[in-house]
Amino acid sequence: MSDVPAAAPDGPTRAAAAFDAAPEDALRPRLEVCLHARDWVDAVLAGRPFRSVPALESAAGAAAQGLTDDALQEALTAHPRIGERPTDAGASSAHSRREQAGVSLDPTTTELLLEANRAYEARFGHVFLVRAAGRSAEDVLALAQQRLANDATTEARVVRQQLGEIAVLRLRGLLDQLALQEAGR
Repeated sequence: MSDVPAAAPDGPTRAAAAFDAAPEDALRPRLEVCLHARDWVDAVLAGRPFRSVPALESAAGAAAQGLTDDALQEALTAHPRIGERPTDAGASSAHSRREQAGVSLDPTTTELLLEANRAYEARFGHVFLVRAAGRSAEDVLALAQQRLANDATTEARVVRQQLGEIAVLRLRGLLDQLALQEAGR
């Protein structure tokens, strides 16, 4: 045995360890905010221990890709229309407000985005979902217009991929919180 003390785990390692060690009943509601689908939450929890943030993020993305049609519909119910800021105080709504913060809308873009949302919902039967974080209103509008040309199978795959991206972004915030809590103990 070495006399050299073990190095303190770095932030990502601490975050993964905290996630792996957290009680399921404490993680479940926090994961539901990341992606509101029981099947996804169950899959992520069942994958523990992950031991690394990349392994957790990869599993979370894969679980989103594997959502059933029913789970996909469940997840979509937690997302507002792009351009419509949620007004309730829930954690999911707070995430949506932050994620859409960069999508500042002028009146013309607002109207075009509302039209694209209506056309999308008429075509696919659910809200247009896109990872808005890091995208401008013009980017989001262009994506909505492009995706209207997709067939239903292609669009369902794209929606699952977008849900996975959103979930991973939100999961990173959860991991940061868990790492801070662990460091404060």
